Amino acid sequence: MSQGRYNRYEKARILGARALQVSYGAPVLVDTEQGEPILVAAEEYDAGVLPFTVRREGK
Repeated sequence: MSQGRYNRYEKARILGARALQVSYGAPVLVDTEQGEPILVAAEEYDAGVLPFTVRREGK
């Protein structure tokens, strides 16, 4: 699933989960000057390098 297909709630969940990982010392997947984990996560999301998937149940 490409990053453009996530709705705003899924994007918020992905960024929050990744920011938590970064804050606990996970390796950063892009070269960045950012220090805040949420900004690092946003750069990674924009670069399309996050290994997250979203499962949608129902419908």
